[in-house]
Amino acid sequence: MEYDHEGPRLPTARGPLSAAVGAYLLGTGPLPGPEEAAAAQAYGDDLQLALYQCYELHYRGFAGVPPGLEWDPDLLRTRAALEQNFLTALRADTPVHDSVADAIGALLVEPVHGEGVSHFLRDEGELWQLREYAAQRSLYHLKEADPHAWVLPRLWGRAKAAMAAVEFDEYGGGRADRVHARLFADLMTDLGLDTAYGRHLDAASAECLVTVNMMSLFGLHRSLRGALVGHFAAVEITSSPGSRRLAEAMRRTGAGPAAEHFYDEHVEADAVHEQIVRYEVIDGLLEQEPHLAADVAFGIDATGHVEDRFGARLLDDWRAGRSSLVVPLPEPEGEHSGISFIS
Repeated sequence: MEYDHEGPRLPTARGPLSAAVGAYLLGTGPLPGPEEAAAAQAYGDDLQLALYQCYELHYRGFAGVPPGLEWDPDLLRTRAALEQNFLTALRADTPVHDSVADAIGALLVEPVHGEGVSHFLRDEGELWQLREYAAQRSLYHLKEADPHAWVLPRLWGRAKAAMAAVEFDEYGGGRADRVHARLFADLMTDLGLDTAYGRHLDAASAECLVTVNMMSLFGLHRSLRGALVGHFAAVEITSSPGSRRLAEAMRRTGAGPAAEHFYDEHVEADAVHEQIVRYEVIDGLLEQEPHLAADVAFGIDATGHVEDRFGARLLDDWRAGRSSLVVPLPEPEGEHSGISFIS
């Protein structure tokens, strides 16, 4: 049997669901029953980690786990039960605008006195908080654009061409050194973080896992292609101003040139992407499939919902002087070694 020896190691379980999924992937135990998946807390550590393990088989897999399990029927049934619990909660908990235009309009309003994570990090964030933020965001940024690429075969015409153009930029425009995941790894190096793919999964909070799992949920289901386009629009529209603040945070704290460059790059690139996504991807999709408007609005608003939850977790912990991580990070190496970091 062929095994993937190059992927990250399986994470430490956070409850019976994630323990059972991990054991099944290693061939040492049975999967949890659908009733267990249905009864679990939708946004909780256990369900979200179990779902993350299922989804990761569609990316790079895990060390020692047979690649063929990606399409294992029993595992897919378990994943479907986990997804149903998660998606039901998202639909119940997300206040959705009446139209796509209203949902986008809300994103375009920048509050005069912002209180989000990027504002906090720009104004008063410390290096240990920037490291925690980068470690958790690495679960997405080290595979940046990959969840969105799944929508390409499900689009056509203007929407497909425009989406492919934006993705091409995300993948470095054909240059390996400019792939955004590579740029984020360089940022992590500046911050003294291990850049190995999946290295910080054990440290990431449930709120962080929710943000990444939602992308995979939308991306892997053709029925949710409208929600995926809405999610992508929300990311691109809000990225430029947030990235500007994070670039300022990196400069203020002396994080390093690569850390600054990652966010500087997103200020410029995503200002352009915003226009393409709004007027070509979304308009092109709805021109072909107007019935997907409600799903696009849901994707936009669900993104705001899960990002607000993640932001609240970070700020609650940081303002209380404690780490936002499940397990502490190793002490940094290089330029920032010797600095005191909360753990």
